[in-house]
Amino acid sequence: MTAAPTTGAARASAVAGRLPSLTGLRWVAALLVFGFHVATMRIVAEPDYQAVVDWLFTLGLSGVEFFFILSGFVLVWSYRDGERRRTFLRRRLAKIYPNHLLMWVVVLLVGLWFADPVNGWAALGNLALVQAWNPTPGYFYSVNTVSWSLSCELFFYLCLPFVLPVLRRLRPAALWAVVVAAPLLIVALWPGQRLVPEESRWWFTQVFPLLRSLEFWMGVAAAELMRRGRWRGPGLTPASLLFVATWAVAAQWIRAELWAGLLAVAYLLVITAAADADVRGRRTPWRSRPMVWLGEVSFAFYLVHVFVMVTVLRLTGHYGVGLPGWWGPLAVLGFLVVNLVLAGALHRYVEMPMMRRLGPPRRARARSAPAAVTPAQVGPATARDGQVRPIEYAGRRDPA
Repeated sequence: MTAAPTTGAARASAVAGRLPSLTGLRWVAALLVFGFHVATMRIVAEPDYQAVVDWLFTLGLSGVEFFFILSGFVLVWSYRDGERRRTFLRRRLAKIYPNHLLMWVVVLLVGLWFADPVNGWAALGNLALVQAWNPTPGYFYSVNTVSWSLSCELFFYLCLPFVLPVLRRLRPAALWAVVVAAPLLIVALWPGQRLVPEESRWWFTQVFPLLRSLEFWMGVAAAELMRRGRWRGPGLTPASLLFVATWAVAAQWIRAELWAGLLAVAYLLVITAAADADVRGRRTPWRSRPMVWLGEVSFAFYLVHVFVMVTVLRLTGHYGVGLPGWWGPLAVLGFLVVNLVLAGALHRYVEMPMMRRLGPPRRARARSAPAAVTPAQVGPATARDGQVRPIEYAGRRDPA
């Protein structure tokens, strides 16, 4: 079982809230979603090869769930105490919006070239990242279809600065209640969807930001528990084995209604174990330089991958029918490489420069940036009255 570290090591791993293994894990989530779309687009026409893709990535859509849990954890872990709400939101928008805007323009221009019909209201809703709130078919998956998840993330960003001060006053038992209740509520969505018109049930369970926030708050609560030294969970090796076992068993022997709840637990255990390993200074397979780079470009990869694959398949006449024989698997590998190249360029020439240009001024960042967190400083003491005592961060006091 892991707990918040209590011995000195790995100061550099926790500087400014950085957890490199979690950056590497972002690539795992992106790869799962990529595999799911490869399977659902039927790029591989050969039935035997397609069966392998289906088996590997039946649960790949849950990669978005991985992203949401990871997002909640990382944002709380790295939250800059004393930062204004508008500054936090500005930082987050500077991260996601330039890439979104560029892809919005590119997808619309290519759609016009193909003479695709354009729903103006849906396009405007997509531009404003509010499309996930509209259950009307053609709206929540409009323009660059994957941007529905950014609509959810924007909702999370707007909520977090208001919720976090309350969260940090909660007792550990209340935080554990959030961690336990979230996957149970996710499972409860399946019978709950019967209350929704049949044509909106997919939107209700898979897109609706209010319900998708359950995964985000699960990560938020776990991060706050670890921050206080109250998290208890398996180490990275058993957590990873549990994840692999869950992934292998779920699609074969477990009812589909339980998949999201089970995977939420498996993902959270891997995320917390990787974070704990980083703070302890232990080596993990996710913090190598290649994995960290892949994690850094994963957001751009996620935004471009469906558009690139659909566009190429439409141009070659293979959209919906796939490529025969070995051409199918080779096309998948080619798409992986091309999308990585495009993602690397988008990350370097758009995402990073625009984050520097549009983010808060350097002076504001310096005032609110968290100091280095050493393992011994992660867990504050809890008094008998249940009140959390302040954490000592590199010589300054940080109210929990």
